[in-house]
Amino acid sequence: MLNIILITLAVIVIVLLVIVALQPSNFRVARSTTISGPAPAVFAQVNDFHKWEAWNPWGKIDPAMKQAYEGAPAGVGAIYIWVGNKEVGEGRMTITESHPSDLIRIR
Repeated sequence: MLNIILITLAVIVIVLLVIVALQPSNFRVARSTTISGPAPAVFAQVNDFHKWEAWNPWGKIDPAMKQAYEGAPAGVGAIYIWVGNKEVGEGRMTITESHPSDLIRIR
């Protein structure tokens, strides 16, 4: 009976390991939203990381969050870096593509 239990556990572990090994090592998160407002005004708020403080919800979660800006002041090449508490975390975003009033891609 003990042998059957051990073999069953070993098979389960092996199956789980195979499933984990077959998963991709990278993942992508994409979000989009529609904002009712004039496109140039909305674009200006998103295309310039310095303007994010006015509407960024993470700033309210961690008012002591450290923020830094690098690269271009706005548009392609603009970089936003933050370090906050455990809820906010830390990260870096770079605007990689920017078409006025139409599209902004951020990595």
